[in-house]
Amino acid sequence: MSYLLDPFLLLLLQGNSDEVIRATPQVQRSSDIKLERLELGLAKARSAIMEAIRNKDKRSPLPDKDYVPMGPIYRNAHAFHRSYLEMEKQLKVYVYEEGEPPVFHDGPCRSIYSTEGRFIHAMETATRLRTSDPSQAHVFFLPFSVVKMVKTIYEPGSHDMAPLKRTVADYLRVISDKYPFWNRSAGADHFMLSCHDWGPYVSSANAELFGNSIRVLCNANTSEGFDLAKDVSLPEINLRSDAVERQVGGPSASRRPFLAFFAGGNHGPVRPALLAHWGPGSGREDDPDVRVSEYLPTRGGRAGASAAAYTDMMRRSRFCLCPGGYEVASPRLAEAVYLECVPVVVDDGEYALPFADVLNWDAFAVRVRVADVPRIKEILSAVSPRQYIRMQRRVRMVRRHFMVHGGPPRRYDAFHMILHSVWLRRLNVRIDAHAQG
Repeated sequence: MSYLLDPFLLLLLQGNSDEVIRATPQVQRSSDIKLERLELGLAKARSAIMEAIRNKDKRSPLPDKDYVPMGPIYRNAHAFHRSYLEMEKQLKVYVYEEGEPPVFHDGPCRSIYSTEGRFIHAMETATRLRTSDPSQAHVFFLPFSVVKMVKTIYEPGSHDMAPLKRTVADYLRVISDKYPFWNRSAGADHFMLSCHDWGPYVSSANAELFGNSIRVLCNANTSEGFDLAKDVSLPEINLRSDAVERQVGGPSASRRPFLAFFAGGNHGPVRPALLAHWGPGSGREDDPDVRVSEYLPTRGGRAGASAAAYTDMMRRSRFCLCPGGYEVASPRLAEAVYLECVPVVVDDGEYALPFADVLNWDAFAVRVRVADVPRIKEILSAVSPRQYIRMQRRVRMVRRHFMVHGGPPRRYDAFHMILHSVWLRRLNVRIDAHAQG
């Protein structure tokens, strides 16, 4: 088995890199006919996608009854559409049935970690993409929840993550002893998903899980081992209720009196600089354009009132500042997209943005380095009204890819975009179906 950075991923992920990473399976085996068929289907998908890329200047839109990706919000709309349709036609996911709730087959469906529970639930009920026959699967899902581990296994205040790592290591030992699939690929066609900050640390319980498997993580920090070629950036979406559609939408630019807004805890490597320069006590807290504070005041001490005020401020701002907290991800990114506020990512480039393999973030977002925090007003004021209207319109267009629906998943929504990111990484893995000599 080898990781081969095929031209599609080279174009969309790594520019001109020709790096090849190899891993040797742990088992000897004879020719696997079913695996050969799977690999042949993937090879045909790669060819179809490459054809879409080569014909980018002669392309005509592919037919689609629901939605045809077009425009500058995509790095290559035609290639993405072809890849998405190939995924729908081919991809089958096997979900391991081992493990008991709440640590396995469960997860939070509300809070900033909601993407864990929502994805697990959708994956275990999405019969169209799920297969009960592991020999027919392209990828294998490891359905454990790090959030649930922290709540049920971790001893608060101990700073000891060994029990969490031990749980994952034991689980993988059961999987690899019972099934042949982990060993034949050294874990490269398996994926885990975690929105908890500790997801990357827990994945280090097994060297192959950390180094070979597809890790779908909110904490997508390239300076801490997140690998763009094989890992997936998971959007952190803070769902407060099942009525998701009520949490979206916002006014036009002319009805947004504030230039930029942020409110949140003063922690992590980025926020202190933001609050020190623009927050209370900075001398700029009364700036009519840039509104930055640690927390918004509540009415009568009611948390709901504070949440409403927070949402109202995002709807009244043209740009929403999205600095990470303790880790690089922030739920403000998805909140901004939901509320049609142009997101401003404040970091030094270490955050791998969600779905950046197909989305052109420069078309609908702004990225500001930490050293340029004092110039935020200057940078954002330089965006002309006409340019801003275009960006806001694109935010509205890209929102479908971040939506988490109260009912079953819908095409091109967050669930399917996560799976498409996994699909791209699986396309980048070729497993030898013949005997290992």
